[in-house]
Amino acid sequence: MLASWYDEQGPAADVLHVGDLPDPTPGPGEVRVRVNVSGVNPGDTKKRRGWLGSSMPHPRVIPHSDAAGVIDTVGDGVDARRVGQRVWVYGAQSYRPSGTAAQFTVVPADLAVPLPDHLSDELGASLGIPGITAHRTVFSDGPVDGRLVLVHGVLGGVGSLAAQLARWGGATVIGTVRHGSDLDRVDPAVVTHAVALDADDPVTAIRAHAPNGVHRIVEVALSDNVDLDNAVVENGAVIAAYATRDDRPRLPFWPLLFNNVTLRMLGSDDFPVAAKRQAARDITAAAAVGMLTVAIGDLHPLEKIAQAHDRVDAGGRGRVLVTIPS
Repeated sequence: MLASWYDEQGPAADVLHVGDLPDPTPGPGEVRVRVNVSGVNPGDTKKRRGWLGSSMPHPRVIPHSDAAGVIDTVGDGVDARRVGQRVWVYGAQSYRPSGTAAQFTVVPADLAVPLPDHLSDELGASLGIPGITAHRTVFSDGPVDGRLVLVHGVLGGVGSLAAQLARWGGATVIGTVRHGSDLDRVDPAVVTHAVALDADDPVTAIRAHAPNGVHRIVEVALSDNVDLDNAVVENGAVIAAYATRDDRPRLPFWPLLFNNVTLRMLGSDDFPVAAKRQAARDITAAAAVGMLTVAIGDLHPLEKIAQAHDRVDAGGRGRVLVTIPS
């Protein structure tokens, strides 16, 4: 099969190779997916770079955890009727050496989720890490029907899906963007109220829409926003943080304590299995009824995978995807 891999960590152009590798074979309880589109996440490029001092987890790594494709063969114990089924894949390279940047990927059967026929491969390949992370930030502490949910970075990969899932779950969504110039990019059908963090008084702007405070906060920059968050929470609120700019953030401990805030830290590779399965079911259901959309940024052919990684590292708008040749 045609695949991309790296044998050492470093810059994308230096360590990512593209060439032929043996076709994988599914073992018991596994399926093999013929990949059409592979999704690139910041976590994939961080692993490749050795972020936070991480080392090579395996001698050779085929990167990427997310994809969309078709099951072409199954291992023992898997219903043979799944052959030919369109699926979206998550977690392919989570604690595993071989991800989705290849013509074939082998995963446990429950990591290949049926993809409704009317949904595109591009959407399917965009649902894994960002979608399951978003679901966990919104629902880890129970239903949100009738609740006020504040989503920071509402235009980002996780933030946009978190806002859509919260809306699907019956919440009123308040979303933030970094700059006032981005406010016109926020979808009012999803985000009832949008606030720019560079405004003169974002706390007052948020409080105008949540006079008693917000019930949940989806947090992408804990070190930057924790004081603002404390100023807008209802007593007993949850801050669900999946990222931070400063890796050792300072917290206003006593104000958070007197607000009885729960600070929940979320690392997607290690979510409980049951939570991931529920997320996959809910994400598929929401997407099937048109409640989830993803802005696609760049599509790169597999031979240009280094450029795709560089695009993710540089940030910017939209989901970065790699198309896999037949």
